[in-house]
Amino acid sequence: MPLIMTFPKQTMNRLTASCRTAAAVVICLAAAAALTGHEARAGDLMVRYDQSQLIRLPRPATEVIIGNPSIADVTIQGGNLLVVTGKTFGITNIIALDAQRNVIQDQRVIVERDDQRMVMLYKGAQRESYTCTPSCSPTITIGDATGYFTENAKAAQSKTNVSTGNAATSAQSSGQ
Repeated sequence: MPLIMTFPKQTMNRLTASCRTAAAVVICLAAAAALTGHEARAGDLMVRYDQSQLIRLPRPATEVIIGNPSIADVTIQGGNLLVVTGKTFGITNIIALDAQRNVIQDQRVIVERDDQRMVMLYKGAQRESYTCTPSCSPTITIGDATGYFTENAKAAQSKTNVSTGNAATSAQSSGQ
């Protein structure tokens, strides 16, 4: 014979409210985990934003496909060495194909920020990012204040132009 328990109405209302609250907490925690964290798997390649990692393939690749080229960039070095550079934060994948278009490797790539060496300065709702290794220098990060981002992006482009021998382009972009 089944056991039937009866509770007073007030106790049932408290139990029902507790169950609803517990269910809401579980749902909120699951949603937060889905939104904030991306679980890294054992085979994932972790790349820092604005840095590179190497992937050594078992045989030469003739073609590389990038799932989302705005997240990472890949170049082939010597056939079987890939250089993966993190361009912005996120998750994508890289598929390397051989001459017969067989898959050599399908690699998930997670690009993340190096938070240990970053300082974010907030001026109200405006954010500025600095890399501190060991002294702090401005860096451009998606989400920075528009003026700060634009000014530092121009400075970075001028530096790149000078280092690649495009000094005339550098003088024009800096307004000289």
